[in-house]
Parts: sequence; structure tokens; C-alpha cells
Amino acid sequence: MAAKNFTVVTEFILLGLTDNAELKVVLFVLFLVIYAITLVGNLGMIFLIQITPQLHTPMYFFLSCLSFVDACYSSVIAPKMLISFLVVRQTISFSACIVQHLFFGVFITTEGFLLSVMAYDRYVAIVSPLLYTVAMSNRKCVGLVTGSLVGGMINSLTHTISFGRLSFCSSNVISHFFCDVPPLLKLSCSDTSMNELLLLTFSGVIAVATFLIVTISYAFIAVAILRIRSAAGRQKAFSTCASHLTAVTIFYGTLSFNYIQPSSQYSVEQEKVVSVFYTLVIPMLNPLIYSLRNKEVKGAVRRVIEIKHLSC
Repeated sequence: MAAKNFTVVTEFILLGLTDNAELKVVLFVLFLVIYAITLVGNLGMIFLIQITPQLHTPMYFFLSCLSFVDACYSSVIAPKMLISFLVVRQTISFSACIVQHLFFGVFITTEGFLLSVMAYDRYVAIVSPLLYTVAMSNRKCVGLVTGSLVGGMINSLTHTISFGRLSFCSSNVISHFFCDVPPLLKLSCSDTSMNELLLLTFSGVIAVATFLIVTISYAFIAVAILRIRSAAGRQKAFSTCASHLTAVTIFYGTLSFNYIQPSSQYSVEQEKVVSVFYTLVIPMLNPLIYSLRNKEVKGAVRRVIEIKHLSC
């Protein structure tokens, strides 16, 4: 490398979403509001579930874990992105880039697993309601969440280790707002075929496996709902699944569009726009989806407001 006068890259320059100064101000305010709503919504959901005995069920235990993951992986991306709107040149060291990539991979993969676990939970609750408390015991719930986290760590570590073996010896400009895998692979002067294969294989297997769990669970749920004779009963059963189904559709739709595609079809600008949804918008939407479409959550919020009102 020395003979070819290559300069080893020790830091990267993140170009962010735009270089328009006026648009940067608007985007800073917009994403600051989105990030604030994300933290308040998700941490508020966790707090609400903890202080409400009626919500101490497996479904809401998984929802609190999902809220925690949403708050975490949004926080991995949002602060650095917000800073990029305020500075002329946004840099990130090579080690910090790897750490950001590692933690983002852990949390985003864990979220995918958690969504499939929540689909299985709804399947058990609706198809086998009499066995629900036994099938979804505290020990099993903790085991499913732990397994989701371990799966996220294994997936992320695999990509991070393979990413660490690459050489960056020319351009250090990342046309993105965080250290995502596809734009980094474009910058490497090493052979990235193995990294692309790992990305496509792991992302594909995880996406297909979790999507199948969700699809099969909801197929059985749909059959069980159709067997319910009363319209009120069918409506109640469907309402417990509607929020989760909405969250799953948005999450898998954006991620599949981004990661499960050949590198020849990769577009930086397209990837940046889609990334905004699954890194910032989806974590904000999840608590809103579950609170607005869930009578138990809305009831718990009203009780908390009434208690505060009475205490004043």
C-alpha cells in the first residue's frame, strides 16, 4: 500500500442528508422534534406499563422491551445526525464508526426478532386462550426476549468483524448520515464480495424467518377470528392485533427495501431517504400506534392523568 502512496483512512466524513444551509435548519428542528417525541413516547410507554398493574401481562412486557429497543437504536443515530446539521464538516473516527454500526445492528435486529415474538404471543392469546398463562410464563417471556437480544448481537458482531477486516485507503467521504453497511462497502478498497454475501444471507434469512413466524401466526389468528360467532368478539380479537400488524408492516417494508437487494441496484440517495424511516420515524410511530389503537393503553393514560389532576 505504501508503494502505491495510499493514505490509510482513520476517520470518515459524513455528508448527511443535505448540504443546503437553509434546509439544514428546517431538518434540524424537524428531527429534533421527532427524536424528542421518540424518547418521550417510548420511555413514557415503559413507565406507564410499569406503574399500571393491569398492563403486567406478556403482551405489554414485550411492548415495553420493544419501546426500550426503539429508544436505544434511535439514540445511536439521532444525536450524531442532529450535530451534522449544525457543523460544516461532520467527522467520525474509524473506531466510533464501527461502534455505531455494531450497536445499531444489535438493536435493529433485536427489534425484528421482538416483532415476531409479539406475533407468536398474539397467536397463543387468540388461538389457545386457556393455555395462555402457561404457554407464556414469565420464564418463557424473559427467554424469548433474551434470545432476541442474543440473535441481534450475533448478527451484528458477524457483520462488524467482517467489516473490520476491510481496508479504506482512498476516499473517506460517506454519502450518508450514519455508518451504514452499504455506503461503507462502496468506499472500501478491499474485496467486499464476502461482506455483501454475509449481508444478503444474514439479512435474508433473518427477514424471511421472522416474516414467516409473523405470517403463519396471523394466518392461524385469522382462522380463529373467523370462527368467533359474535361480531363484537371478532372486533375485540382483531383490535388486539391491529397495532402490531401495522408496526410489522412498516418495519419490514422499509428494511427489506433497503437491505435485501443486490449491490448493483443500490442507490445512495434512495437508501438515505428510506433509512430516515427505520432509524427515526418508526421508533417515533411505534408508541403512537400502540397507544392510539389500544383501549387498555388509552385507559391507563387516562387514569394517570386523573390521578395527577386529583393530586393537584
